[in-house]
Amino acid sequence: MRMSSRFCRLGVFLLSAMCMAAATAQPQPRPPVLEPLPEPPPPPPIPGPDEPSVRIPVQETDKVEEIRDAGRVVMLKVTPAGGKPYYLVDTTGNGNWMRRDSLDDGVRVPMFPIYTFD
Repeated sequence: MRMSSRFCRLGVFLLSAMCMAAATAQPQPRPPVLEPLPEPPPPPPIPGPDEPSVRIPVQETDKVEEIRDAGRVVMLKVTPAGGKPYYLVDTTGNGNWMRRDSLDDGVRVPMFPIYTFD
């Protein structure tokens, strides 16, 4: 018997089993009348430009090196006293800094600007 014939028979068997199960299934009773949900509470206020966001202080004994591109800080190398250096990288340019313990993340994606709007 050929393999495609077996699959065809298996498919017909499964289809007929599903049809029989659907035909013998009991109809579901209607759900009771539902009440509407209450209004959700308002969201918490978003800090405005006057309020600083969370800042992680750099210790006075830490050495901080700025790496700039076209006058804009794109990366900070922080070397704690007696510790392993880590990097704060602004990957998107909007001021959201991501901490990286190493600059080698294993991915080799080209990250150079093609065009910059002024």
